[in-house]
Amino acid sequence: MKMHLNLATSDLERTVEFYATLLGERPSKRFADYALFITERPPLELALSAVTSVEPSDDAHYGIVVESLDEVHRVAGRLEKAGLVEAVEHEQTCCYANQSKVWAIDPEKRRWEIYVVHEDTEERGSAGASCCGGSDEASNACCAAY
Repeated sequence: MKMHLNLATSDLERTVEFYATLLGERPSKRFADYALFITERPPLELALSAVTSVEPSDDAHYGIVVESLDEVHRVAGRLEKAGLVEAVEHEQTCCYANQSKVWAIDPEKRRWEIYVVHEDTEERGSAGASCCGGSDEASNACCAAY
C-alpha cells in the first residue's frame, strides 16, 4: 500500500528540485506541467501539477515518519546541503510524543517534517517545539486531531 498525494505548484522546476532533495530521488515521470515521484521509502506516489497560483494553508503541514534518528540526520544533511532546512529539533515533545525532526518548507510554503518518535508522552508539547509548542492556533494545529 502506498499513499498518493497530488500537490499544486506555481513553480514546477523549483518544486521538483525541493522534493527530489526531500525524498532523495528524481521523479519517475516528468512533463512540462507534471511530475510524479514514486518512492518505496516512504511508500508514496507524489504528483506535482503546475497551476497559475497556489494559496497555502496556514495550519497545514506534512510529515514523513522514519525509523531511526540516523535517518533523520541523513535527510537533514541532504536538506542542509541544499539550503532547505528551516529548523532542527532534538527530543522535543510534540503531539504527545518525544520526537527528533528536521523541518523544511517547499516553494509553495508547505511545511514538511521528517521525524522519528522516541517515545509517547502524556504532555502535548514542549515550549520550543515548532509543532504543538506555541500558543497560537497555527502552531497547535498539528495536534488538533489527536
